[in-house]
Amino acid sequence: MLRTALKPRWLALLGLVVLIVIAFIQLGRWQLGVAQDKARVEAVKQAGQRPVVDLTTLLRPHQDFPPEVGGRMITTTGSYAAGQVLVDGRLLDGTRGYWVITPFTVESTGATLAMLRGWTPTATTPPPPQGSVTVRASLAPGESPSETGLPEGHLSSVDLARLVNRWHGDLYNGFGFVQDEQPTPLEATTAGLTRVPPPVPASGVQWRNAAYALQWWVFAAFAVYLWLRMVHLAAKEERAPVIVKQTATKEEASLP
Repeated sequence: MLRTALKPRWLALLGLVVLIVIAFIQLGRWQLGVAQDKARVEAVKQAGQRPVVDLTTLLRPHQDFPPEVGGRMITTTGSYAAGQVLVDGRLLDGTRGYWVITPFTVESTGATLAMLRGWTPTATTPPPPQGSVTVRASLAPGESPSETGLPEGHLSSVDLARLVNRWHGDLYNGFGFVQDEQPTPLEATTAGLTRVPPPVPASGVQWRNAAYALQWWVFAAFAVYLWLRMVHLAAKEERAPVIVKQTATKEEASLP
């Protein structure tokens, strides 16, 4: 079969099959990307349709962060406190800068929720607003442990274990992506800050387009199978005359 496969006409056909397989694989990847994009759009749509609720209805101080509340939009009233920190190396529109994380004391519980007030391209940050503030924010779980050896007041992640030792008191196991503050803060407290959009909710794939992707990959596998099958049959046909000739020779030799 190998000798047959190496003949020019079968090699030429193999080249065509390779091109077809590459095209089918790319079409499958495209359909899978469409499936993921549609699922992401649907997840964002569903997240936007969920009502804004009070923080205390979803989370309590020191309670493990429930996975189902990730991305939920909450509102809470309280005041910002001292202890603002910067999370280094965060990108916004392709530019590297810092997240500004500020402790927020929730009025109804006295506990602290870490608030991501915004992004800044420099390490110079404005002070938070003073007095009572009502914040609308998107909830997110804490991040992996921060690296050591960074300057004072800097972290490499929203490491709540580090923050609880820095801020003291009760702390919520999560943080908020601030989207709005009322009353509207003074320009002096927002200068240089850009709101950070909340992360896209976790999503899978849109199954209809995922099935299309699988279909294209099955076609690619079938093209390879078809070439192998054709080569196998051609090799079998080439061997047939040889077998017949050998049989005839043996029969002639056995004649008296």
